[in-house]
Amino acid sequence: MLALGTDEFVISGILPDVARDLGVSPGTAGLLVAAFAITFAVGAPILAFLTDRLNKKAVLTWALVIFAVANLAVAVSDVFVLTLVLRAVAGLAAAAVSPTCMVIAGMAAPEGKSGRYLAVVTAGLTVALFTGVPFGAFLGDALSWRATFVLIAVVAALVAVLSAILAPSVPGGSPTALAARLAPVRNPRVLALVAAMFLSGAGGLMFYSYLGTIFTEQLGADSSDVTLALLLVGLVGVMAVFFGGYLTDRLSPRPARLVVLGGHCLALGALAAYFGLGAGFGFALFVLIAVWSVFAWALSPVIQAGIMSVADGQPMLAMSLGISGLYGGSAVGAALGGYLIDNFGPVAIPLVGTFWLAIAILCATVRPAPAVRDSADPVPVTAP
Repeated sequence: MLALGTDEFVISGILPDVARDLGVSPGTAGLLVAAFAITFAVGAPILAFLTDRLNKKAVLTWALVIFAVANLAVAVSDVFVLTLVLRAVAGLAAAAVSPTCMVIAGMAAPEGKSGRYLAVVTAGLTVALFTGVPFGAFLGDALSWRATFVLIAVVAALVAVLSAILAPSVPGGSPTALAARLAPVRNPRVLALVAAMFLSGAGGLMFYSYLGTIFTEQLGADSSDVTLALLLVGLVGVMAVFFGGYLTDRLSPRPARLVVLGGHCLALGALAAYFGLGAGFGFALFVLIAVWSVFAWALSPVIQAGIMSVADGQPMLAMSLGISGLYGGSAVGAALGGYLIDNFGPVAIPLVGTFWLAIAILCATVRPAPAVRDSADPVPVTAP
């Protein structure tokens, strides 16, 4: 997950060099970001359905191999169209890796610890924001943008080998009718939680995407202040992911996600009030951002654990829908945030985000599936 997060976000820091080397404009080069994100979001549920009957360890290992090869090919490509296709292939491979990681973690976890195991997996993306991404950008600046993709390919290849050796074997789903395999798509509990994930991504990640713009345009901060704020978000975020996992195991998924979503909504509302009252740049702002980070990054393991608990025996497809909801919400939030800043100013972003999170809370009130579903035999997990 660290490799996936680095691959997704690092290109923003090396985009000018990529554009110059491939002979395209920065705007055109930005399609490399979109190609990865779109294929990731769209491909996750499709690949989850297609690979449902396959052993999850095998899916993880081979998807990582494809991911590594695609990134290595990007590093040597001199043609923009080919690079664009390879970025889409990397996004598809990532779409297979991410939900498979979560399913293996959730199903192989000891009873009562699935939240913490999911948190470990989710932490990879959070850690990438302040380790893999800045280091990859530094490497691109010091050597070449191509070196960054070589590094990602090497890391993915090493993880593929380690997965083949160390990952627990989780068998695929048993042969079932098509309607049964598509059950999560018709499950109102799953869809409600996917909607909560979408709204949370659109509201909370919209604020994260434009945090630097809010700091500079609303508060007159400089780039060092923005860097400090992003570092704070990343550091708190890692701890918050594990907090979300612990809370899930301690309270069970439903009350845990209501606590996290409620805290997220209140924290973002407090930031909207802070900006709306014209408060200046200071220590109080960093405290509010730290509090917001706790709930914003605790979100994914909490909701994914809830999705897994109501998935009607099809956790792979259900959890991939959750991932698509998060990435789709992030994309919508980024687009909406640009409109809000241009037309209403930076303060509108946390305000609108708070409204969307309030709706997400309503979506997240769905109750677990009836207890009768829990009578099925647990999925066997074979240690290597």
